[in-house]
Amino acid sequence: MYEPNVLIVGAGPTGLTLALDLARRGTSFRLIEAEQTPFEGSRGKGIQPRTLEIFDYLGVIDSVLAAGAPYPKLRTHLGPLSFRAGSLGSSKPPTESVPYPNLWMVPQARTEAILRERLRALGGEVEFGKALTTFTQNERGVEATVSNGEIIQADFMVGADGGHSAVRKTLGLRLWGEAIDDKPMLVADVEIEGLDRLDWHVWPFAKGGAMGLCPLPNTPFFQLTCRAKTIDGSIENTVRRITGYRVQRVAWQSIYKPNVRMVDRYRVGRVFLAGDAAHVHPPAGGQGLNTGVQDAYNLGWKLGAVARGGPDSLLDSYEIERLPIASAMLGLSKKLHKARSIRRGDATNQLALHYRTSPLSSGLTFGDLHPGDRMPDARLGDGSRLFDHLRSGSATELVTSRGPRILIRPDGYIAHIGSEHSPEYAGAPVGQIHGAITPG
Repeated sequence: MYEPNVLIVGAGPTGLTLALDLARRGTSFRLIEAEQTPFEGSRGKGIQPRTLEIFDYLGVIDSVLAAGAPYPKLRTHLGPLSFRAGSLGSSKPPTESVPYPNLWMVPQARTEAILRERLRALGGEVEFGKALTTFTQNERGVEATVSNGEIIQADFMVGADGGHSAVRKTLGLRLWGEAIDDKPMLVADVEIEGLDRLDWHVWPFAKGGAMGLCPLPNTPFFQLTCRAKTIDGSIENTVRRITGYRVQRVAWQSIYKPNVRMVDRYRVGRVFLAGDAAHVHPPAGGQGLNTGVQDAYNLGWKLGAVARGGPDSLLDSYEIERLPIASAMLGLSKKLHKARSIRRGDATNQLALHYRTSPLSSGLTFGDLHPGDRMPDARLGDGSRLFDHLRSGSATELVTSRGPRILIRPDGYIAHIGSEHSPEYAGAPVGQIHGAITPG
């Protein structure tokens, strides 16, 4: 096997996003996964608006939208009575600047399958059944040993191998934080006969604790959530006792304890951490998968630039930019878990997250746009969307008709606002487009 620029450990949403981004840049990589087969559960089912935009850039948005649905309304059951409440997701109309304004539900296994399909189309693959056993690094690269005895040499390695990360443990990094609930939770995918699939059903006063059954779009399953102690004997018997409905099949199940934990370093030499390997979220607010995808999208273009000969110092900005955001998202997840409210608002959609204090952000403000902000979508004079041009994965300069030039990074954030032309960014040519935008 060849020696890649990047070895990615872990083929969940974070590792797959990073592999996709590297593949379209022509940066060589290998993506290894300890499990023998793909993940089959629904676990991280909520895809936030900013992640949907990244999936647009990566060319998978149509498949993601087709595989999912908006979040359903909540239906609360109290004995023989039930009533409908609001939804965890909003129902805002798309706008020119925000084409994907709402939380979108897709079972995690389907999201991963879509990313794998796109990766195959770009010539990449997941190497299943290959677990990292150990690694060493020096100033020239990383040497990793895999469970089949193979030794892989790479310029860089990224640990995207989840909360029990072998990469993180080998680095000796600790997940700092706390368990925010000492009672284990159960999540499972169950097929249920006769239960209405229009609503997310909740039995808040069930014996042993509340139970929820959320219909998973384009599947025959509901996602079951409850405290593990609620299960009396078996999932089938407990669901029948609480809801009156019969479980036909349990396709997947997992038990976990809600934690808010994160590392204090994202980079050690030539090794990086991303996703759950770096930060562990409770499900409340749907931040875990999304924060991991955005870790990967922040890191991918930087690894690609350095592989082309760009300065290694560019990689230091990964920790500078992403660590504070993970910390903020953990605080939000903890707050939502404890409040147990269905109110979400704009705090969870991740559109307002920014890199204004990053060393990569410079220049003036333009209305409410600051260097380091997410660049909003816009309709250009030729009828195209700005996001159409960001799918190239290259830096783009937007030349406005009566305002400044806006240099947009390869990951869709604003690098610079000013009057000067930027022919090159991070060692690569900058694409140029013309159009008028109206900042707030």
